[in-house]
Amino acid sequence: MSFPELKNDRFLRALAREPVDMTPVWMMRQAGRYLPEYRATRARAGSFLDLCKNTELACEVTLQPLERFPLDASILFSDILTVPDAMGLGLYFEEGEGPRFRKVVRTEADIAALPSPKVESDLDYVMRAVSTIRRELNGRVPLIGFSGSPWTLATYMVEGGSSKDFRHLKDMIYSTPELAHALLGKLADTVTEYLNAQIRAGAQAVQIFDSWGGALGWRAYEEFSLRYMQQIVDGLIREHDGRRVPVILFTKGGGLWLESMAATGCDALGLDWTQSLDQARRRVGDKVALQGNMDPAVLYASPSAIRAEVKRILDEFGPHPGHVFNLGHGITPHVKPEHAGAFIEAVHEFSAR
Repeated sequence: MSFPELKNDRFLRALAREPVDMTPVWMMRQAGRYLPEYRATRARAGSFLDLCKNTELACEVTLQPLERFPLDASILFSDILTVPDAMGLGLYFEEGEGPRFRKVVRTEADIAALPSPKVESDLDYVMRAVSTIRRELNGRVPLIGFSGSPWTLATYMVEGGSSKDFRHLKDMIYSTPELAHALLGKLADTVTEYLNAQIRAGAQAVQIFDSWGGALGWRAYEEFSLRYMQQIVDGLIREHDGRRVPVILFTKGGGLWLESMAATGCDALGLDWTQSLDQARRRVGDKVALQGNMDPAVLYASPSAIRAEVKRILDEFGPHPGHVFNLGHGITPHVKPEHAGAFIEAVHEFSAR
């Protein structure tokens, strides 16, 4: 499958720590509820999960933010929980409650019974979306594929949905760590295959979202989260269509482990807003690029305040290669689209070389 030549590659060049004419910018959750056109498309789809599984509509919402804003990357519209859904756990979304599963995974028998999905067929709707989006982008910007980390996926699978304390999974890692490792190993194998299938379908970079890694203790993070992200990085396709496929690791609350994360062989680290870009750069040196890290709540402020914070962050990073500007987590539903536009415009304006 061949795709049009890439016209704007500053995102990929920044991840490779090469010089760029201006700092590239994209937003986690850039296709989402803050856009009225997204809400209209989701209403047409019938539900969030139906939207994820409808190739044409998933493509439509992926492209919506690019029609509004001069973003430097596009990210596949999907959800991290497609993987456990393909393992037969029965994903559904409850209004006001978030994602839930009809089955939970808490015993040795539960883990043994988990099927290993054939990602090309069991998650074919994701691969169709990737190739359709890549074709419709027509080389405008690169397409990012993604997955949740094994630890983050396990939190939902063991708890049955969102959790504040992760008590069942934390009980497992301390009481029966061999069960946790069996589950995480199975997930790491599946995520590796899943991301490689996205790359073969047309994803030009991939990001691993370790949304809940920061809930772990110092040693537990390296044993139960980073170890399995390392396994994935080791198993990923790193060259495709004659170009390197960079991988970004993003652990929310992961500032304690930047050196260990950088040592995995990933190309970039995503940083949340609790980290200093300058300190992070000094800690990891020239091993990796850095992505981030403005507090998403800044987008509730006035455009002038948004511009001031963008300039502060750019000044903090300094005139070094290897910065992709992003929020420190996903854009929130109540942000005004014009404030997102002011943010993106400011990044390009203040970083233009």
